[in-house]
Amino acid sequence: MNRSEVNEIKKNLTGDRLSIDRICGCYVDYEKKKKVQFTKAFGQLSEEETFKYFEIFKHTLSGTIGKNLIPLEFPTDQEMTGGAQEFLLTLRNTGLGEDALVEQFFDRVIDSYIDPENYYIILIHGVYDVPGVTKDRILNDDASDTVYDFILCSICPVRLSKGGLSYIAQEKMIMERIRDWVVEPPVKGFLFPSFMDRTDDIHHTLYFSKKADDLQPGFIDALFGAAAPLSAPEQKETFQTILSETIGEDGDLSIVKNVHEMLSEMVIGSADQPEPLLIGRKEMRQILEDAGVAPEQMERFDEAYENAVESEDEPMLVTNVSDVKKLSIETPNVVIRVKPDRADLVMPRIIDGRECLIIAVDDHVEVNGINVRTIFKR
Repeated sequence: MNRSEVNEIKKNLTGDRLSIDRICGCYVDYEKKKKVQFTKAFGQLSEEETFKYFEIFKHTLSGTIGKNLIPLEFPTDQEMTGGAQEFLLTLRNTGLGEDALVEQFFDRVIDSYIDPENYYIILIHGVYDVPGVTKDRILNDDASDTVYDFILCSICPVRLSKGGLSYIAQEKMIMERIRDWVVEPPVKGFLFPSFMDRTDDIHHTLYFSKKADDLQPGFIDALFGAAAPLSAPEQKETFQTILSETIGEDGDLSIVKNVHEMLSEMVIGSADQPEPLLIGRKEMRQILEDAGVAPEQMERFDEAYENAVESEDEPMLVTNVSDVKKLSIETPNVVIRVKPDRADLVMPRIIDGRECLIIAVDDHVEVNGINVRTIFKR
């Protein structure tokens, strides 16, 4: 799913075209014991409850694609009889109407999900009457020939509210606040099937993780039978490893600056594209060559890439491999951060036999938030 497809489902969660007909919930304590479990029609909820649930569902579709929202493809064996995809399809096709299936789903989550505290599993079934699109890519509410049938799961921490004092209106007194258990925004979840090309794609699911560095591979394997992709921090580390091993100790500042500038330009140039910008072996090789990596250094590239990347079928996101919003230069005692389009302000020089970094400045310099007009003592 791309960003526009995610946004279409997200913004219609409270719309007339998307209706949620069933909700199932399971409250689990820190010992993995079910404390409360229910299944009911979504329309039975009060208006106040409905709005709070909508906020949870929207949070489950929030974040950056490839970082917090991870597209997952079912392996071929999981699309066979008894596979994870067949189980989720049956769950969806029955509209969460079979209690035994819902119970089995909750058990799979509880057995594989890692959380030392209490949490609340929410599972809903909904349908979206997909509007048509004109030649100008404008939604036409009067033209619809597709219905998107889906389930959405959200897993929310449940934590004790903070202690303190509060005003008790009935007593007209300031008293100790009553602490209770509060359902917090989701930290994990998924949408199945994916909404791709404005229709359902039963071969993919969209996985949500609030923390990009905590995908929980065992949980992904248990629910979808799929291997977890590299997380965003892992992709960045992998790219840095390939670059470091390719240029070796002979690498210089200009090469790394050039790589950073090229990645930044790629992101800026693809800002209007709905699909995330990916980079694989071919694109990475071209970037390093264009950045000025010497031919003898490039001879180490293939080995470095193969050692660092387990599967070439899993490209990395450009926005994950490099922080394109800033260029960071660190020494043991000094850290320099530069805007991505002004990397030219930092220049290497040899002064009195020592390697130095020269920073060009204009007439505005701040030290600890204080404007300094005179840099050099006259």
